[in-house]
Amino acid sequence: MPSAVSNSSPLIHLAAIGSFALLRDFFEEIRLPPAVWREVVEEGRGRPGAEEVEQAAERGWLRVVALRDAALATSLKRTLDDGEAEAIALAVQEKADCVLLDESDARKAAEVQGLTKTGVIGLLIRAKRQGRIASLRERLSCLRDEAGFWIDDSLYQAALQAARESP
Repeated sequence: MPSAVSNSSPLIHLAAIGSFALLRDFFEEIRLPPAVWREVVEEGRGRPGAEEVEQAAERGWLRVVALRDAALATSLKRTLDDGEAEAIALAVQEKADCVLLDESDARKAAEVQGLTKTGVIGLLIRAKRQGRIASLRERLSCLRDEAGFWIDDSLYQAALQAARESP
């Protein structure tokens, strides 16, 4: 099973819609840079994702990994937030199978680094295709309406088509 490095957004938003367990279904291990741990667990205490991330770390399938060389992260922080920059740098360092990112600028930066990437919507499409969730439409609606996750209408429709749910 592959490993992944995650930014904050996928952790927070999957937790917000009750789908955090998908991460354990799809990845043997999730690694976080220190900035993501701070954002989700320390600064986010009491919000979606904080408790789930802490419990995953206690169970050993999620761990915080320090950057050995911060040069790439420092460079990326010129255009990305700390968590995104550190997640990309850590994915490069650890030769992760995948980096979990939602923001378009971070996804472009990951592409430049030659990283395989996915985000919340990609994980939900995969879950639907594998029969782990009954309705992608329901989860996307929860993301939009309850978790405050912005999804462009064209992306919403494309995701439904990719999961073979009628638009």
